[in-house]
Formats: sequence, structure tokens, C-alpha cells
Amino acid sequence: MDGEVRFLADGMLGTLAKWLRILGYDTAYDARWDDNEIARRARAEGRVLLSRDHDLLRRKGLRGLFVESQVLDEQVAQVSLAFGLEAERSFSRCPVCNSQLEQVPKTDAWGQVPPFVYATHDQFSLCPECNRFYWRGTHWQHMWEKLEELMRQVP
Repeated sequence: MDGEVRFLADGMLGTLAKWLRILGYDTAYDARWDDNEIARRARAEGRVLLSRDHDLLRRKGLRGLFVESQVLDEQVAQVSLAFGLEAERSFSRCPVCNSQLEQVPKTDAWGQVPPFVYATHDQFSLCPECNRFYWRGTHWQHMWEKLEELMRQVP
């Protein structure tokens, strides 16, 4: 994934950050970061700053995109269009902490997921940072449908 765009979303764009992660894009976000920390991290890590704050985006040395809308669907469409994003690597990152998910054997999920989930699923992913398990259940299906809806809005 070298050479791919990496994002940093400011405090107003937490939901967008989550959905960019679900799409599989490296998106740093922490609502606790102030503008100075956001700018420092974006510069130091070579990230594209996504913001609804014109003053923040005007800071020297930042590469950024002003996110026009407050509506998630429109935000995802704008960022996807601006950077040519695709849904091919969806569900490869933890939507909570941004780490790359790892496929794990089913036995690793024993006692970590609900018994019904363990009995009815064979594939599991684990976030190595926050130790959350993921599987393709009904919540995943709903998220996939939302992703398809979001990506259909990209011209």
C-alpha cells in the first residue's frame, strides 16, 4: 500500500474518518487533538488533512481538502472523487483505531465472540491494537450495503 493517500480527519469529521477506514484507507483521527496537533501530525506523517475549517487548512506546509458538506454521503463522495477512492479493500482496517486487521484462525475467536457467532461463522479478523474481533454477520452486511450506497454517489 505504499504511495497510497493517507488521511487525517479533524475533530469535526469523526464519522467520515470511520467510513474511510471501513473503505480500507489509512485515516488518522482523534477528537482530542487540537489544531496545532492536527497540523503537526499531518505534516510529519505526510497525510492529507480533511477539514471543514478554512483557517486550519491555510496553515503552511499542509496538503488538505476542505470538506464541503456536513452530510456523510456527500463527504464520502467528495473525498472519493478527489482522490479516486475505491471499495476494493473494504473492511481491512479497524474502524475504531485504524490498525490493519489480521485474519485469524477460528479457534482464536473462541471465548472472544458470542457463542452463536462462533458456531455460525468460520472467518474472523482481529485488530492487533485494540483486540476487537470482526466477522461478516448482519452488521457487516448492513455496513456493506451502506458502503455500496455511498460509493454509488461518486460520479
